[in-house]
This record gives sequence, C-alpha cells and structure tokens, in this order.
Amino acid sequence: MLRLGVVVIGVSDAERAAGFYARALGYRRYPLDRVEDGFVVLAPPDGGPLLALDEVGGPPADRPRVHLDLHAPDAEAMHAEVERLVTLGARRVDWDGYPTDPAAHNYDAYVVLADPEGNLFCVVDDTRAP
Repeated sequence: MLRLGVVVIGVSDAERAAGFYARALGYRRYPLDRVEDGFVVLAPPDGGPLLALDEVGGPPADRPRVHLDLHAPDAEAMHAEVERLVTLGARRVDWDGYPTDPAAHNYDAYVVLADPEGNLFCVVDDTRAP
C-alpha cells in the first residue's frame, strides 16, 4: 500500500517559504543527503508527511489544482490560527469560491489564506470538516 510521504509546494523563495511554514506548523528542517539550492524540506515533530519547498519560476495559479487544508480543532481555534498566520506573513484572500448560501454550505467552516509566496491554503474548523 502506498502512503503520502512528501507534499511539494512550488515557491519563488524556498528559504522565506520554509521560515513561514516552520513557524506556522512547528516543523523543523529535514536534513538532506545532498543540499540542493532552492529546495528545502521540513518535517513535522511527530512524524507524518514531509513538506518540501521547491523554487520554481512564475507566480502561483489563481485557482490551484492542489492546496493545503490546515485543520484546527474547533471554530475558536480556527479563527485564532488565522490571526496567528496573518502575523507570520499570510494574508486573507477575497475568495470568490465561498458558497453563496453560507447556512447550507458550511461557509464559516474554513478561511482561505495565501502564504507569503501567494500560494493559497485553507484553515479549517475540524468539527465541521468533511
């Protein structure tokens, strides 16, 4: 059986992105057998998939095909995490993909942010996640 080992995010500045995600998630730099310019790998403290930041050319897509969902234990924690991430350099996104009927579609169950590189991600209330 396969398992998810590494999530790779394309960025324009791997060191800047690594600093943001290390502080945001509590990850630490993962030692690589060989050092590659523009490629940084971070590891979670308790195991699980690694996060790699790979320098690529060009800006991020407006509507990426893949994005991260970072789960908080409940709504209060979700909002606190959003504020913390904004202080670390994330920014709120005026997302046109939010449902038009908030009551019917868990509109307030997640918040869309962009990391300092412009990559979109969500902070999700785990009690209301699918």
